[in-house]
Amino acid sequence: MNDTQHSATPQSLEGAVVAVAGAAGPAGRATLLRLAEAGATVIGADADVERLAEAVDAARYAHGGATVIGETIDLLDLHATQDWADRVQKDFGRIDGLVHLVGGWRGGADLTDSALQDWDLLEKLLIRTVQNTSLAFRPALERSDRGRYLLISAAGASKPTAGNAAYAAAKAAAEAWTLALGDAFRKAGGEDGPRAAAAILVVKALVHEAMRAERPNAKFAGFTDVTDLAQAIVETWGSPTREVNGNRLWLTEKP
Repeated sequence: MNDTQHSATPQSLEGAVVAVAGAAGPAGRATLLRLAEAGATVIGADADVERLAEAVDAARYAHGGATVIGETIDLLDLHATQDWADRVQKDFGRIDGLVHLVGGWRGGADLTDSALQDWDLLEKLLIRTVQNTSLAFRPALERSDRGRYLLISAAGASKPTAGNAAYAAAKAAAEAWTLALGDAFRKAGGEDGPRAAAAILVVKALVHEAMRAERPNAKFAGFTDVTDLAQAIVETWGSPTREVNGNRLWLTEKP
């Protein structure tokens, strides 16, 4: 897999155990469904108990027999996140992936002092949760024979605008941390190559059925449907780890 395209080959994740952080939103719901369809055991975490339960139930219903579990985890708490990773490892014996879908957006028309208030929120949602999940899940991912740490990011991180400064800066920092994790995987693998991969899937923005229903005449040009994102996530397991690791995988045109 290179940084501009992904494989269209169907991918089986039978026997894999994948955790999804931020699993209750539209992208999380689509990802739980696709991972379950691919055969993975899926453990989703989110702060929204009700929406998480709905997403988990939908994945279970769509794929009878699939193991899909939801847990309410404070991903801003490193110890709670580590406890989550340890519990998944203990219960299922392995962890093959962490998909980071924790989102949040704040912005305005221009760069003003309100951007600092936006930063206070976005630093926690978009950076701290990446730091905590990567630190908590790294050991298990390195023990896997196909570990994946996948961050979903935005093209705006590479081309920030005045009104989007806090969001773009937070996404760029999250990307940098993820690429640093990829370097740690590379170094740990030595001459044999990395056993796990850290990568970034980049979108312009996401779109889902409810958005299209609300705005039937909108074009959503360049947007990535959440079902296509979920498919791209699964397909990262179909490419060699060394080709995935440390890369930005673009699902939209580069800015």
